[in-house]
Amino acid sequence: AVVSTQSTGENYINELVEKSRSLSNLTDIKWHFIGNLQKKNCPKLTTCKNLSVVETVDSEKVARALNNGWKKNGEGSLNVFIQVNTSREEQKSGCMPEETVSLANFIKTECEVLSLKGVMTIGAFGYDWSQGDNPDFVELLKCHKELCDHFGQDLEISMGMSDDFVKAIEMGSTNVRVGSKIFGARS
Repeated sequence: AVVSTQSTGENYINELVEKSRSLSNLTDIKWHFIGNLQKKNCPKLTTCKNLSVVETVDSEKVARALNNGWKKNGEGSLNVFIQVNTSREEQKSGCMPEETVSLANFIKTECEVLSLKGVMTIGAFGYDWSQGDNPDFVELLKCHKELCDHFGQDLEISMGMSDDFVKAIEMGSTNVRVGSKIFGARS
């Protein structure tokens, strides 16, 4: 496994844009946006220096707005992950698992500057691992397999956070979010 501190995630667009500008001299930083993304905020997000990945594309509207913003403000292609609401919780963002292939098709056919790199889930918090594998992670693995089979392309899997990243890696995650483990809880 390759561990890189060059890939740095941020949940909040304003903080990401500010940090990317103040650290623009550090050209090795590859910013990942990992927070909830609304269509209206896509233009601002695409002004972020060294934005490498947006992990929270969950609808055609967001994909289209991100594509349009990147055409105006970015260079080359922008890597994206589809966020899947594997826990089906109303308060969570993400497309439903059964919508994943349709959204992926839209990104691949209608969003010429977006490059689909993988799928992501947050999953329900506080899962009791003594009950077996996390069903949200199992569901994302099914979505991942379906996409890989459909497109004949290997994609990344982003699941697992500070409390469950080890289990997520054991289940096949290629990308984890461990900010509070490193920086502590947000105040």
